[in-house]
Amino acid sequence: MRNTVSIVLIALTLTGCEKVVNLKYKDNQSRIIIDGNITNETGPYFIKITKSVNLSNTESNPTVDNAVVKISDDAGNSETLAPEGSGIYRTNTLIGVVGRTYTLTVLAENQTYTAQSTMPQQVPFDSIKIEKVVTSSETEYNLVPVYNDPTQKGNNYRFALLVNNKPVNQHFIQNDQLRNGEANSFRLEINGDDLKIKSADSIEITMQCIDQKVAAFYSTLVLMADSGPGGGTTPSNPQSNISNGAMGLFSAHTVQKNIKVVQ
Repeated sequence: MRNTVSIVLIALTLTGCEKVVNLKYKDNQSRIIIDGNITNETGPYFIKITKSVNLSNTESNPTVDNAVVKISDDAGNSETLAPEGSGIYRTNTLIGVVGRTYTLTVLAENQTYTAQSTMPQQVPFDSIKIEKVVTSSETEYNLVPVYNDPTQKGNNYRFALLVNNKPVNQHFIQNDQLRNGEANSFRLEINGDDLKIKSADSIEITMQCIDQKVAAFYSTLVLMADSGPGGGTTPSNPQSNISNGAMGLFSAHTVQKNIKVVQ
C-alpha cells in the first residue's frame, strides 16, 4: 500500500479549511476510507469516500461515487446524503446539535460500514494567550488556548492551527485527565522544526470539543508524528471509529475560533 495515505477530513462550509491526516498503512489490501464531520455550525455537512491504493500507484486515491450514505441521530432524525461527485456526499436538512449521538451508515461495494459519534457539550474558547520566551539564541512564542475545563470529567479537545491563513499540518490534543475543572495553562505542543512563530504572525486557532474515540484517533496520530529517532516506537495505525475494517474517521464535534496577532 502507499506508505502514507492522505485523508482529507471534509471541510466545514463556513470554515473553508481542509484538515489532512497522514496514516501509515502497511498491508496490500485496498480498503475503504470514509471521512466526515457533523458540527454545531450550520450545514450542509459532508462525507467523503475513497479507496486506498498500492504503493506503486502514483495516482490519487480513487473515489467511491455509487455508495448509499445515511446519517441519523438519537432524536429520530435521518437523512440519505446526496452524491456530489468525486466521492463526496452532502446533507441537506440535517442539523448538528450539542449532546446528540450521530450514526453514519455507508453501503459501498456490497459492504456496510457504520460509525457513531456524540457531539459533546461546548466549552467556551475564551481567547489565545501568546507567551514570549526569550533565550540567548532566539525568541520563541508559545500558544495557549484559554478555556475553563468543566468540573465534569472526560472532556477532550482538538485544536486546528492556521498561521498567516495557512493550515499547520500538526495535531494538537488536550484533555482533563490531569487538570479536571481547571483553567487551561497548557500550550500547544508545536513541532518547532516545522514551524517558527514570529512577531506579526496572524494566529487562528479552532477549538473542537470531541468525544473519546475521536480523541483516541488523533492522540495516536500525535504519537506517530513523534516516532522515529529520539521519538519512541511507531505505534499501530490509528483505530478508526468506523466498523468493518474501514479507514478514516467520523466526528461529531463543536467548533469555535479565535484570532490573534503576535506582538
